[in-house]
Order: sequence, then C-alpha cells, then structure tokens
Amino acid sequence: MQIRFDDRTVIVTGAARGIGGAIARAFAERGARVLALDVLPVVIDRVEAHRIDLADRAAVNALLAGIEAEVVVHAAGGVCGQTRKAFEDLEPFEWRAIYDANVTSAVNVLQAAIPAMKRRRKGRIVTISSGAALRPSLTGIQSYCSAKHALLGLTRQLAHDLGPYGITVNSVAPGFQRTSPDYERQWQSYGDAGQKAMIERIAMRRLGEPEDIAHAVLFFASDHAGWITGQVLPVSGTPFP
Repeated sequence: MQIRFDDRTVIVTGAARGIGGAIARAFAERGARVLALDVLPVVIDRVEAHRIDLADRAAVNALLAGIEAEVVVHAAGGVCGQTRKAFEDLEPFEWRAIYDANVTSAVNVLQAAIPAMKRRRKGRIVTISSGAALRPSLTGIQSYCSAKHALLGLTRQLAHDLGPYGITVNSVAPGFQRTSPDYERQWQSYGDAGQKAMIERIAMRRLGEPEDIAHAVLFFASDHAGWITGQVLPVSGTPFP
C-alpha cells in the first residue's frame, strides 16, 4: 500500500517532538505541505513551523485564516509537568492547564479548519488520544484521564456531525512512550522492576516508538480509510488498550 499526500496541506499540532514530530515528518516525507504547530519551537526539515499557544483562539484563527487543509492531526497535549496528587487537592489552574493543552487546543484548531473541509466536502481529522481515553490513566492524573476521554468523545461526535460532508474523524490511542520529559520521569519512577513488569505486560515486549503512531495516522488520513470514521485505534503493542 503506497500512501502519498502530494499537493495536500496537512496541519499537525504538538509537532515539536515525540509523536507529533514523527507525524509531521511522515507527512512531509510523503509530499505534503505540513504546517507544524506547537507552543515549543519546531525544528523539522520540509515543514512550515509555527510557534503558537493553541489555547489562544484568536491566535489560532489568525494563523489558519485562508489555510485550506485537507488533513488535520491533533497531537498536542500531555500532562503539562504535573504529577499524581489527591483529587481534592487539585487547584483549578492545574485542571484548566491540562484541559487547555488537550481539549481546548483541539477545539480551536478544528473550528478554524473545518469550514474549508465542509466547502470541499472532503477531509480527514485524526486526534491523538491515549490509552487513558479508554481506561484509568497510568499517570494517575485525573484531569489528564478526563481530558483524553473528552477528546475521544469530541472525535466521535464530530464523526457523526461531519460524515454528511465527506469528512472522517478518527483517533489513535498510543500506549506508553518515553516521548517527553514528563513521560521520562514517569518511566524512571517505576524503577527497574516496574519497567520490566510494564514491558512484560506488552505482547510485543517493547515500548512503542513515535513512528508506530505516525504510521497509523497516515492510514486514517489516506484515501484508503474513506469509509472509516468515529473509530479509535489503540496502538500499544498489545491486544488491550
């Protein structure tokens, strides 16, 4: 199966590193014009890098005005440097920070991009959710688990709403990866025994790589997935989310 995106415009959020970075590179390597968005600097060959706070609706609207993207991949998110704490001890700003990074950012980008897709009556939207959208989060961070469930709910509702316009909306749910300082700290906190136990619970006996997720995204974004919508694909190296 040859998948190309020549002459197509693709927006990828969270593209500075890890999963988002691998997705942006994968599209660029396959001929797409890639707009790579992140609050951090993006340094990737053959992409148009934009440093932006995606929770800032006005900034997103200004950046994407006049852009007619055939594909939008929302990979922005994460735990924003937070760690596990008792739910009753959460501060409102901590809750909002994770929702802004994972959900508000998606809302802003998609609201800006969808009108052009509707006009063309064709488009592909892929969200990067998490195993935490399907079960309790390994992080133990309640706002993160809740936000990823919310993102998956948004994905499914938009799939229903946008289907009549020829737009598909799907999600890829990665298993744990060591793709950011936050997740590296989580990995190190398990210690040797905990790391070994985690690997042994994975059928493939290895942690995933960002490219594993990028390959799933390429399929959902391709013409081969034209009759698949509202679905979540766990990419976790195991039969379980």
